[in-house]
Amino acid sequence: MTPRHRVLVLACALVLLAGVGAAAVLHASARAERRNQARPGGPPITSGPVSLTGSRRLVFRNMAWGPHRDELTAVAPSDPAGPRVASKVTCLRFHAAAGTGVCLQAVHGAVQDTYRAVILDASLHERARYDVPGIPSRARVSPSGRYAAWTAFVGGDSYAGTDFSTRAAIVDTRTGRLTPSLEAYRVIKDGRTYHASDVNLWGVTFAADDRTFYATLATHGTTHLVRGDLRARTLTTLHPNVECPSLSPDGTRVAFKKRVEGLPADAPWRLYVLDLASGRETALAESRSVDDQALWRDDHTLVYALPGDYGADLYTVPADGTGAPRRVSTAAVSPAYVG
Repeated sequence: MTPRHRVLVLACALVLLAGVGAAAVLHASARAERRNQARPGGPPITSGPVSLTGSRRLVFRNMAWGPHRDELTAVAPSDPAGPRVASKVTCLRFHAAAGTGVCLQAVHGAVQDTYRAVILDASLHERARYDVPGIPSRARVSPSGRYAAWTAFVGGDSYAGTDFSTRAAIVDTRTGRLTPSLEAYRVIKDGRTYHASDVNLWGVTFAADDRTFYATLATHGTTHLVRGDLRARTLTTLHPNVECPSLSPDGTRVAFKKRVEGLPADAPWRLYVLDLASGRETALAESRSVDDQALWRDDHTLVYALPGDYGADLYTVPADGTGAPRRVSTAAVSPAYVG
């Protein structure tokens, strides 16, 4: 056999081995996906239309392995663990109200991913899109559907420590007017205009008047609940040690995660509810650390995500400190009650 023939034989053998290896990897991947889909508790999922209006439903990002992972998926709110309808619209974070949705998406590039916020109509069709300058973290739509807000990490990737930077934006979905950073608003702290280079803002939640919102402001290692005014473009501090606020439907209380002394540095929070009129805090029955912006199902119950086998599961807990947490849906995150 000549040297040239030896080279050709070796090349053919390498190609054959590469093909066998690729086939083995694909087979193992497919087998793993089938196994994940067959896990006990995995919900049945079918493709179909998902609407943000009409009959009442719970819409969230589906986390179950398979062809519908990351898609916006709808279930009957009376049976959140029941059969799911998947929309083919994928989101990292999502929220909706009054027929308007905001979907934070990753755009996969050859070198690195970029991110965008997409405003959706009631049929999940795109109405507008905006660049997001970092990893999506929180999303909210106002009760009227007029305003949408999102938060992104632009430095660091976790709220647990202090070495991170966020960017919170609000858009008027009717006019398209975007405030790309709430740091453009005037901060009023202890009755005076406040300036600091380390101000961070995140976790917007809207009141029903299309003017007032609440958010977290962090500065000098402390966090504060702030009340925002969309017309005056101001942020006024109200209460310390508040993160990821969520305003109740009746507008009287804010659910939030609070750092509690003595807890682990990577899991420092407990869920609380703040009465805005009295300033009284109520610790909720969830004893685990919750790194989420809880959602009010109604005036009495909160919904939030905790880590699970598929990435995240949804739980509920009474908002008055009684009862106990209850898992209501596996493989789900970023819920919204619509219709």
